[in-house]
Amino acid sequence: MQVYQEMQSFFPHNKVEYYVSYFDYYQPEAYKPTTDLYIGKKVQRNASIAKMRLKTLNSLVTDRHVIVVASVAAIYGCFNPAAYRKVVIDLKQGQKIDKSLIKDKLFLLGYKHDKKINPGNCQIEENRISFMVKELTEISIPPSQDYVGEEGEELTKILAKIEEELTKQKAIFYQAGKFLEAERLEKRVQEDLFKLREMGFCPGIENYARYFDGRKEGETPFVLLDYFPEGFLTIVDESHITIPQVKAMYNTDRCRKETLVKYGFRLPSALDNRPLSQAEFFKKINFSLYVSATPGNFELEKVNYRPVEQIIRPTGLLDPQIEVRPRNRSDKNSEMVNIIREIEIRKERGEKVLIYALTIAMSEDIARYLQEREIRVVYLHSRLEIFERYQTITSLRRGVYDVIVGINLLKEGIDLPEVSLVCILDADTPGFLRDTRSLIQIIGRASRNKSGKVILYADEITSNMQSAIEETNRRRHLQAAHNLQNNITPQTIEKPVKDIALDPLISLQVEKAQKGEMEEKELKKLVKDLRRQMKRSTKEFKFDQAIAFRNALLDLEKVEKTITDNSKIII
Repeated sequence: MQVYQEMQSFFPHNKVEYYVSYFDYYQPEAYKPTTDLYIGKKVQRNASIAKMRLKTLNSLVTDRHVIVVASVAAIYGCFNPAAYRKVVIDLKQGQKIDKSLIKDKLFLLGYKHDKKINPGNCQIEENRISFMVKELTEISIPPSQDYVGEEGEELTKILAKIEEELTKQKAIFYQAGKFLEAERLEKRVQEDLFKLREMGFCPGIENYARYFDGRKEGETPFVLLDYFPEGFLTIVDESHITIPQVKAMYNTDRCRKETLVKYGFRLPSALDNRPLSQAEFFKKINFSLYVSATPGNFELEKVNYRPVEQIIRPTGLLDPQIEVRPRNRSDKNSEMVNIIREIEIRKERGEKVLIYALTIAMSEDIARYLQEREIRVVYLHSRLEIFERYQTITSLRRGVYDVIVGINLLKEGIDLPEVSLVCILDADTPGFLRDTRSLIQIIGRASRNKSGKVILYADEITSNMQSAIEETNRRRHLQAAHNLQNNITPQTIEKPVKDIALDPLISLQVEKAQKGEMEEKELKKLVKDLRRQMKRSTKEFKFDQAIAFRNALLDLEKVEKTITDNSKIII
């Protein structure tokens, strides 16, 4: 999310899009033969991210100058680009259209008729069709969902192919004496076929993606990367984690689906609803750049000579000082008393603190303990949806909180210049959360502030800790020598706090006020309007937006205070 925001700032005249998983909660379909337990697919979709994903595809189809910030969601199946272009509805001002034809097409694209015009809905009246769009001379209406069903002859052909596969797979089961599996598969697929005939859609339609995409068995699925023009650049950030993830996604998905097919829960064609394999991923990308503060064997083997080290920072900042303090196993509270003392020191300086725990339960317990002692703290872990995590981080930067307690979500790719202290609990515990690479990444979170410091709480200095400390000190020595030679004084980086859930026009107004380019009367009007919108969002249970408005108001309160202070007359 932070990279997405930064790209928007670096490239204000380009389309910058965001493409990540849109599931706040995801439980994949699975079957456990040992206990005869079938687990149905359960998901909770994030409507805001789903909209951003579809916007990404539309931008890539309509514009060449596009930057996409994506997660490993980019290697999962999506629309066939050719099919996507085929179903998009292009309309021009003054164009004569057949209302009934447009209505049918909208429904096929996943739009729903609703009295309120909201994203994903359309309003159909006797003589007109309304949607939520800006005033334009021409528009392209893209699909409103991931998969769009076919219609007419195409759909009939697809259904015939699915039935043909069903007949073939049933015969295989019967020959093997697997009558239960054959019956189970027959019932499941026939229900899907009925819904596809009647509505053009069925739950789990993605399992028939091969037929809708026109692919052959085993053929590489279409993914986000297929929407880019030739010669595009792929930058793999934190590649030491991302590249192994690409491999793991394919292997895990394959294993789970093979079990579903073996026991009659899915047709073999479901195996083709999958992420890319690692080999397929490398084949699809053209020019690539791998970025990591802790490169692994994969990255080092790719380098012909030596990797490029970016150790010297333009700000003159040094890697943080590191201190190892003993942890008290018999009295855990003594460790927390020590941390509270450090928090109070930073609080007086207006600086922030990150605390790294090992488990979700531990992070919640620590946050609760600190809250009881009137410390403004919040925890951050994987059970929180993506916007909640993002709002937590921006709230820390705005001064709503002084401390965040996290696990591994605060390890890579997070720049928090306000953070001057990082506390790593159980630093000597074996495991990947405290290996050398992880420790170096965590230590780096304190390198954006000139007062950066890291405290490792441990009973002994393990080899992982020693390696991380030595590497940090090596970098710090080179940075200090460069500063001395060039007469550079380290400066904490300055980074504006933006809110992705805020309307871009409102963001521009807030930035205008922060730059001192807004009259006091106009500022008061903006504050009043934002407060009204915040209350309305809260009443409508749109908490992401409500928090965004609250954060904008916090920024404007600082502007108002500055104006008030400047207007005081000293006698």
